[in-house]
Amino acid sequence: MKDFLKFTLATVVGIILTSLVALFLFFIVLGAMIAATEKQVVVEDQSMLVLKLENPIVDRAPNDPFADLNLPGFSQTKKIGLDNILESIQKASYDSRIKCIYLDLSVVNGGMATVEEIRNALLAFKDSCDKPIYAYGNLYDQKAYYLATVADQLVLNPQGVIDFRGLGGEVMFYKNALEKLGVEAQIVRHGKFKAAVEPFMLEKMSEENRQQTLVYLNSLWNHMLNGISERRGIPVEKLNLLADSVMTFRRGEEAVKTGLVDAVKYKDEVLDDLRELTGIASGKGIPVIGVTHYAKAEVKKTGKAAFSRNKIAVIYASGDIGMAMGGEGISGDELSREIRKVRQDSTYKAIVLRIDSPGGSAFDSEVIWREVKLAAEEKVVVASMSDVAASGGYYIACAADKIVASPNTITGSIGIFGIIPNAGKLLNDKLGITTDVVKTNAHSDVISLTRPMSEFERNLMQENIEKGYDVFITRVADGRKMEKTAVDEVGQGRVWSGENALANGLVDELGGLDHAIRAAAEMAGLENYRTVQLPALPDPWQELLKGGTDNVRTWFLRTQLGENYRYFEQLKNLGNLKEGLYARLPYEIIIR
Repeated sequence: MKDFLKFTLATVVGIILTSLVALFLFFIVLGAMIAATEKQVVVEDQSMLVLKLENPIVDRAPNDPFADLNLPGFSQTKKIGLDNILESIQKASYDSRIKCIYLDLSVVNGGMATVEEIRNALLAFKDSCDKPIYAYGNLYDQKAYYLATVADQLVLNPQGVIDFRGLGGEVMFYKNALEKLGVEAQIVRHGKFKAAVEPFMLEKMSEENRQQTLVYLNSLWNHMLNGISERRGIPVEKLNLLADSVMTFRRGEEAVKTGLVDAVKYKDEVLDDLRELTGIASGKGIPVIGVTHYAKAEVKKTGKAAFSRNKIAVIYASGDIGMAMGGEGISGDELSREIRKVRQDSTYKAIVLRIDSPGGSAFDSEVIWREVKLAAEEKVVVASMSDVAASGGYYIACAADKIVASPNTITGSIGIFGIIPNAGKLLNDKLGITTDVVKTNAHSDVISLTRPMSEFERNLMQENIEKGYDVFITRVADGRKMEKTAVDEVGQGRVWSGENALANGLVDELGGLDHAIRAAAEMAGLENYRTVQLPALPDPWQELLKGGTDNVRTWFLRTQLGENYRYFEQLKNLGNLKEGLYARLPYEIIIR
């Protein structure tokens, strides 16, 4: 009895101490959030706007007060909003306190279309003011170098390198891993190019997939080369020769000789250059400000238009469709509700639907498509494609009055598929678990996860897939004013770059979000207007806690796994694919 009381008391004391520690950490986090909210952004005279883009870039800056917190054991990766970057570059052009833009580049952690929008914003900055852009890196990956070529001075560390070797795509395949686990991915699809299922059924790319990937990679690479050639004055043929020689392993002086950079300098020499550009005395510190903070700074523009009652809604659709989880992804019901509210509000004169999605649930895509179509019958609707607007991402765009894509957008992938996992071997052979069935009708146990599909079931699924594909191409044909046969020719699950899509009629114009907003304003006959970003960003505390332990667990996993979380999510989603038909990008591809 004495030992029992001793252990009980120790347990109670442990619980109390743990609760006190948790409460202490809670107040630290709360205090940090309040301090971050109340802190006013100050921009000093003779400042330099710094673009450092090594953290993940997303379309819209998240409302994430946890990003700046350094809790023991957790290394949170802060995301940068493309909206903040573009706004900061624009403000810097007329803010007299900002003397230059400094591109502190080595790695750009964003998609090809994102890089294109930032690069175009920097070119517009150069056209609108006489402030210099200075780029420096210890090394440049290919996207960073492409971005850096807009600079007036492009400088490399003497021992640094430019990773210049052409684009390559890497795809991960899970077939053998699933076989070892005793899981069979039973595939039903339409479209010889619909390769979303290939990682689960093959060990390498099919020839059709290899062909389509090579086509859009060449499109992206050629666009990049043309941009570099224009800025650096190096012929495209020579740039390809330099890529073939793999500049990645050649040091700074050789990059100067080839014309890829202007000079090689150490950081202290770069700082001297920057002091001269900003008018700071030798040996003094240079006032700097990053885009995330600068976006929150108040900058008055001379002759700025008065407040306008005319609004253009910029509605963001980011992530997998129908797989919203942990505050990320697209819910068909929630996005449709947002579009419907704007459609019914007379103060909104146009809608720009900003899409960054590889697709997902065909059902949710149809739900969103319906609301886009209804909105387009009453207001101007322009779809703006970000890095990816493919499959279901294209489905929700096709009813818009106009589709605007970046030359580097990944789009198309018009196709449908379904996957039914068969875990029978895993249960029977690996775990010793068997199942039995009782049913009242011939097919009461249709689509089981513990046995192979019967011929009847496979035919049933295939018929459903064919109907789903027919609906998809009908939606595209109606929205794009094309014949269904023409849509089928560019469909079949095939992926295209934005430039390819412009040529085959899937998009109308090339440009970024600003271009799409201007197009919407012009189509709606608006001279004065303001934009409103929707949906309203949720309160981070409520989002974290409303899902209970699931959202907390997701947040911790993302924090610890970083970019590798995508692989965990892919395998986890395999179990969800039984719930319906999917219109999704062929695979998760890493372009380097």
